[in-house]
Amino acid sequence: MAGRRKTFAIALAVVGSLVLAGCTGGGQDPSSPDRGGSTPDLQAQVQAPASTSVVDGTTAAGLANAAAAALFTRAPVAVLVTSTAADVVTSATTTAEQLGVPVLVEGDGGDVATRLAALGTTTALRVGGAAPAPADPSAPDTSAPDASAPDASSADPSSTAAPAPEYPGVTIVDSADQLPATAKPASPLTTTSVLVRTGDAKAADADPAVVAGGVVSATATAAGATVVDVAAADPRSDAAAITALQTAPTGSLLAVGTSFGTSAVLTRRIAVARTGVQLPGGGQTVFPGRAFVALYGYPGSTGLGVLGEQGPAASVARAKAVAAPYDALYDVPVVPTFEIIATVAAAQAGADGDYSNEAEVSELQPLVDAATAAGLYVVLDLQPGRADMVAQAERYTSLLAQPNVGLALDPEWKLTANQVPLQQIGSVTAEQVNAVITWLSDFTAKANLPQKLLVLHQFRISMLQDEDKIVTNDDNVAVLIHADGQGAATLKEDTWAAIVANAPPGVALGWKNFYDEDPQMLDPAQTVDHTPKPLMVSYQ
Repeated sequence: MAGRRKTFAIALAVVGSLVLAGCTGGGQDPSSPDRGGSTPDLQAQVQAPASTSVVDGTTAAGLANAAAAALFTRAPVAVLVTSTAADVVTSATTTAEQLGVPVLVEGDGGDVATRLAALGTTTALRVGGAAPAPADPSAPDTSAPDASAPDASSADPSSTAAPAPEYPGVTIVDSADQLPATAKPASPLTTTSVLVRTGDAKAADADPAVVAGGVVSATATAAGATVVDVAAADPRSDAAAITALQTAPTGSLLAVGTSFGTSAVLTRRIAVARTGVQLPGGGQTVFPGRAFVALYGYPGSTGLGVLGEQGPAASVARAKAVAAPYDALYDVPVVPTFEIIATVAAAQAGADGDYSNEAEVSELQPLVDAATAAGLYVVLDLQPGRADMVAQAERYTSLLAQPNVGLALDPEWKLTANQVPLQQIGSVTAEQVNAVITWLSDFTAKANLPQKLLVLHQFRISMLQDEDKIVTNDDNVAVLIHADGQGAATLKEDTWAAIVANAPPGVALGWKNFYDEDPQMLDPAQTVDHTPKPLMVSYQ
């Protein structure tokens, strides 16, 4: 938004002839209440939307005009733009913000006649030359303006272009000094925030909300609301938006564009964004936005992975050193990570009979604390034996309450009632995995935490049964399937190919390197050179 404000400020001097040309009476500001003798009848009125509202629409004009209707209940004076080209919007913005009136877009399904009638508009300033709408004043506005076309005001006067539309009861003027005097809304929306999508408005596939962004910003500012620019549909994935939302008003919120999701979904996302807590690497959603490079193991045990070969401080240093070569191989931040075995499959049933030894939180806490202090991510790995996986995860809620701590399930060690470890390869059903996802999602949502990473280890297709039924689009949990095979490079490549072919569409993938069990362990460049690119690489 700061960039847009700078553009507007610079444009004031440039577009003065368009907006303020011809002013009489000593060059009075058209927003001055003394100009022509303003009356309360010409003052716009605004309203705060519901606590969280989403403006729907399929066209830029439709979204911009619906946003104006959501913020203004009355606007005797309004500004019309004939396109969403930057120079046109800048000119309109100057006047709209000075007068405290909305900006409407003609054409492209904006239904301007209906909007003007609902707002009680009697006078409108048209900016941008001849409007592209149909000449029939009673017809809905359905034409699509070409933002790249030259300004119609510079066209050949002898051309036979269709006449600009007129609207019943509305006087259209082409200069700001022709507008009647008005005053800004008496009760501006100082506790309202408006989310506006940013991006390349000229792209062929641009979201209509992006194309409408400049117009919506002008209308929102004119109403007294705070505009928050969001680069992505999910504000949790935009570090700048997260920062802006921390200082934005906490009253009502209006989001413009269907890509923001339902009001219920957006309400949850905004609550998380307002905490300001971000994941290592930035933002509050796991993917896209980062890749993980992890050390795997159990604290204090050299036989269960490299993470146990040194103390917490040395493990942090080693994790950073292992992750460093990957920085140049990704175009997103590479996050050093600890994957800590929290529950270890056991040869004996134990007192609880579940063939799984659960570590105490106090045993894991030093590693988690060291990782957190150093900006690392942590994954708690469950080897459940015969135990219920949700019940095991619940043992570590105090650790999972930290924003940088996720979860992993190791189906190899999930047993039925008649199985014991090391005598067969275990498996989990989609129903069992989804139960964990549901629990983790609810836990995350209730605590207003950033998304959690859930890793599913796999080196045989049978380990994840009914894999296509695993929920991979939960709003609070990002699922990654981790190719966990060891051995010769050709065997690992075959395993990778099979896992990728069977994985749910779009799910993130990971790769594991073994220092001892891989005869020729891949180097970082070889590891990353897979399709799709692994977003988690771990070392055991």
